[in-house]
Amino acid sequence: MSKRQKLKTQARREAKKAAPPRAELRLLRMPASKVRLVVDLVRGKPVEEALNILTFTAKGASRPLAKLLRSAVANADAKGGYDIDELILADAQVGEAPQMKRFRPRAMGRANRILKRTCHVTFVLDKRSAAKKA
Repeated sequence: MSKRQKLKTQARREAKKAAPPRAELRLLRMPASKVRLVVDLVRGKPVEEALNILTFTAKGASRPLAKLLRSAVANADAKGGYDIDELILADAQVGEAPQMKRFRPRAMGRANRILKRTCHVTFVLDKRSAAKKA
């Protein structure tokens, strides 16, 4: 590896350590529009309150999102330097992902296309005091 590549790699690692804790859920087998309804309920809330909201929300997306939030908290704990009681869900993004295309047979030899939509979800946590300053 050349010296320049080593420097780039080192800079990338340092930037990753300085970044706030995060967790990603990729290829969730639910449409992004349905997942956004649940994510909008918890965005900007403290982690404990967000987990309570997700636990008692009667939507299909709430269970995988609660699991993702627990993963983000575990990442913050493993990273060190974060008090878990002071964490908030600073950023929550839901994006479209590739669609699975299926066909349903119809009358007279025709077929309709069915789009089985998926999405990517990203949670970024931050300290409560740092989020208020921003």
